[in-house]
Amino acid sequence: MEIIGYIAAILVGITLGLIGSGGFLALPILVYLFHIEDVETATGYSLFLIGVVSLMGVFLKHRQGLVNYKMALFFGIPTILAIFITRKYIIPIIPETLFSVGFFIITKRMVIMFLLAITMLLSAIVMIRKKLSVDELKIHKKNYLLNFFAGMMTGTISGFAGIGGGFIIVPALLKIGDLSMKMATGTTLLIVTLNSTFGFYGSVFHIEIDWKLLFFFSLFSLAGMLIGNIISKKIDGDKLKKGFGWFVLIAGVLILIKEIILA
Repeated sequence: MEIIGYIAAILVGITLGLIGSGGFLALPILVYLFHIEDVETATGYSLFLIGVVSLMGVFLKHRQGLVNYKMALFFGIPTILAIFITRKYIIPIIPETLFSVGFFIITKRMVIMFLLAITMLLSAIVMIRKKLSVDELKIHKKNYLLNFFAGMMTGTISGFAGIGGGFIIVPALLKIGDLSMKMATGTTLLIVTLNSTFGFYGSVFHIEIDWKLLFFFSLFSLAGMLIGNIISKKIDGDKLKKGFGWFVLIAGVLILIKEIILA
């Protein structure tokens, strides 16, 4: 299963390189293919891996002039703050077993995997839909307080689910910064890098780290990032996004079914 897991790691890099999102695939790969049962460890690993791959993406996009550092700082600060607080102070105090309803036991793992699956389903719907008009986005350029709390919410969700939050950040940047899709993707990768780095740092003192696993997973994902970056220059990203959206939708449904069966 580990061989399949490393092959799947390539897909994580490809999707991040193509659309600045897709890091949510890392967690199910770690849980189901590498059998990391402790969800706090798995989400911590996920953040590390997403951060490493996204950093490579930032380097590649920077060379193409596709990173807006000012916008990354503006939207990144509240998400970084929220993800660090979530990983360092909130997740460690959540008990493994939350409550039970008859024979049905609600665990921390179940809640986090459900949150990830719902995040994947929402992301899939956005990707499958026809191209979203910027005017449809419920984000207000001049309402800095509202945008700050939106960033905090993004960071909190990212912290719990072990993701970078790219699927939320990309459309937000399209509206707030009037960025092109390619510029929004590059800028998102920088924000995701910062989110993941601070999120992992918030976890590092609470989990045992298998550096060998992280090294090889990162290696395969980085190869995927290079592939995704090359593909993004040659193929219409909107067409690829729709196909990938259906894949994410199916994967999200399978996670929900699997967690219900395991309960």
